Amino acid sequence: MTQGEQRREQPSAGGDWQRNVLRELGGAGGSSPSETGAGDGRGPASARPGEPTLRLVHPAPARPPATAPEEATAPEEATAPEEATAPEEATAPEAGADDVPGPQVPGPVPSSAPRAPDGPASPARLSGTPAAAGPEPERPATPSVPVRDPRLPASPAPESSPTLDPRLLLALGRPLHGDSVTRRTGRALRKLTSSVNQDVAEQTRIARELQQPVTTGRVVAVTSIRGGVGKSTVSALLGRTLNHYRHDPVLTLEADTALGTLPVRMGAEAVRWTCADLAPILHPSMQLTDVTGYLVPVSDGGWLLPAGRGQVGPPLDMTSYRKVTLALRRYFAVTVADCETLPGEVARTAMDTAHARVVVAPTTAEGVGATRQVLDWLARLPHSALATTVVALVSNTPDTLLDGKTAAGHLKEAGVTVVAVPYDRHLAGGGPIRTDLLSHATQQAVLRLAAEVMGRAVRVR
Repeated sequence: MTQGEQRREQPSAGGDWQRNVLRELGGAGGSSPSETGAGDGRGPASARPGEPTLRLVHPAPARPPATAPEEATAPEEATAPEEATAPEEATAPEAGADDVPGPQVPGPVPSSAPRAPDGPASPARLSGTPAAAGPEPERPATPSVPVRDPRLPASPAPESSPTLDPRLLLALGRPLHGDSVTRRTGRALRKLTSSVNQDVAEQTRIARELQQPVTTGRVVAVTSIRGGVGKSTVSALLGRTLNHYRHDPVLTLEADTALGTLPVRMGAEAVRWTCADLAPILHPSMQLTDVTGYLVPVSDGGWLLPAGRGQVGPPLDMTSYRKVTLALRRYFAVTVADCETLPGEVARTAMDTAHARVVVAPTTAEGVGATRQVLDWLARLPHSALATTVVALVSNTPDTLLDGKTAAGHLKEAGVTVVAVPYDRHLAGGGPIRTDLLSHATQQAVLRLAAEVMGRAVRVR
């Protein structure tokens, strides 16, 4: 007998071992290989009735939460998606006292894992296992009481008021030119025969003075010894001239509540917010666009802040004036303040705190004498206020009795610069000022006055 035949006839030592394992796995203690169908290679279909079917347990790979229905159970026990069980229940053998624990199967995927939009529900939900509740995002608490912006006014916004009655606007008629036709014709002929080099050099010097850069906002205070001498007119002319020549924002502020005419002279059709209204609103966090929303835009550029709405009301107090001017200096390079007449409290405060000052004096004997007293008062101030003061000597009538040179010399004795503003038909007519209708002499006088004021305001540190 050959060695191969001996191996075939010799009972295999592993046969008993296989039979024992199959017995333990199948739950049949004395079943033979032929009884279970493992020895002849038959499958579970040849098993005897009443005996358990043998199924091999394999490690189940990790599956995504959204699985197809056929992957939920074994091929022979496929169920519908709503009957799917947890992964550990789909591949576990039938319960028995002698079951051998198979490989560990991954548990259900947490419900926080991403899920296909159209796939079946997660195994944890189908099996009834409560899903782990993830932290909910914090939601902003809704305040029961709305928070008011501190920059907004506490009271309702005031209503807009016209600067002049519409019937008075119609009664104004057509504005006159400052120069008559004869004077304009004669000046045009003189320009043809004279050299323009000197005029160009003077205009260049004035423009350079007006366009001087500033490190902080400059305040120019304009006042007079009494009303009706042209204080608001000079303020409007200065504001428009500086705005025309400068590239940074310019503000013209009215600090005279005695029914001042500055809004009318600046060409404003209506006013709404005043200095007293804006004082409690201004806040350091406001931007220029926020501030200009409370101001009146001027037709040819610049901004206007009136002191009243054309009605008799309480005068502007010193605290509100100081707060408004100090706050607006952050946004405007130059602020021209049309103050009340001296010796009012706001006027004295403005003259004391401004970077440059303009005192408007009428070309009359009593007007020049009172202005000289004001200059002497400025000379007694603790700081050098007289060095930054310019006097505008205004002629309100073409038939002036006082000699202009004598009046200017009397004022210069105090140590100030005097600029004479001649009579102008356009300014004398009242109403909105149109710079293109000003006389040539008035234009040159206003340019010189603005240059003198700006030069002094810049030199102050």
